[in-house]
Amino acid sequence: MPEGTAEDTATRVFADHRELLFSVVYNMLGSVADTEDVLQDAWLAWAARHGAGGAEEIGNPRAYLVRIAVNTALARQAVINRRRETYVGPWLPEPLVSDAGADESAERTEAVSMALLVVLETLTPLERAVFVLHEVFGYAHTEIAAILDRSPSAVRQLAHRAREHVHARRPRYQADPKVQRQVTERFLRAALGGDIQDLMEMLAPDVTLWTDGGGKARPAALRPIHGADRVARTITGGVGRERWPLDVRYRTVNGDPSALLFDNDDAPFGVMVLDLAPDGDRIRGIYAVTNPDKLTHIDEVRPEEPRPEEPRQEQAR
Repeated sequence: MPEGTAEDTATRVFADHRELLFSVVYNMLGSVADTEDVLQDAWLAWAARHGAGGAEEIGNPRAYLVRIAVNTALARQAVINRRRETYVGPWLPEPLVSDAGADESAERTEAVSMALLVVLETLTPLERAVFVLHEVFGYAHTEIAAILDRSPSAVRQLAHRAREHVHARRPRYQADPKVQRQVTERFLRAALGGDIQDLMEMLAPDVTLWTDGGGKARPAALRPIHGADRVARTITGGVGRERWPLDVRYRTVNGDPSALLFDNDDAPFGVMVLDLAPDGDRIRGIYAVTNPDKLTHIDEVRPEEPRPEEPRQEQAR
């Protein structure tokens, strides 16, 4: 066998599965930096296994790599939890940003929405791993049992608890992307213009605002803000204190049409994601990530070409 063939094969196989591994781990952890660290550890374990003399050939590399990545992510959870204990204000997942028209892999474009990731934070690490593998990626309970080294019955119980917990807090619903884009544009116009009346018309009565500044960015509330009146006044009250106007660029964030905000120096200022109510186009959740540490992985985003104003459409009920 020519020298270097085994190493080349290991590299190629890992690269072929990297997007899948990234998506699985990211949906378990909600952190791009931690996901990259887990994938690095998984690569080292994979390369060492291939480099071991006389090692038995791996019949199913995909299953083997997923098992390594999932269990490495679970082992890392304790470190992440300790870090979260000292986090200032609400913690939101790092946003995954892409061009709406970009040709991305199927695994990466299956990114769980920001709203669902927030709900997944309330699960135990094992429940979350089972939910992600079963509900998002379609793994059977028997396959998950092999990945986690647990019995199929134990996995089914974890899956049932996780599913009931998630669906009680977030019923299955997928907003029309065109409607979500239109609502996001209208929301940003009202927010940047300080139009509290227009904001009130868009907000559901039980809307919640999450602002993740990590103690490093303003404005950022230390707790989630509930109720249309309080949310609208918080948003309009912060306009005059910040670097406005901001450059708004509309992109896909965790699979949903959303907004990126850039300051006058063309540096990322924040990411805004809206969650719409199932019964129309009113906003039930606002997720604003302004912590600069969570914006560092956002590559340069070119401004969109101007487009004519589109008539506002009502969502099919």
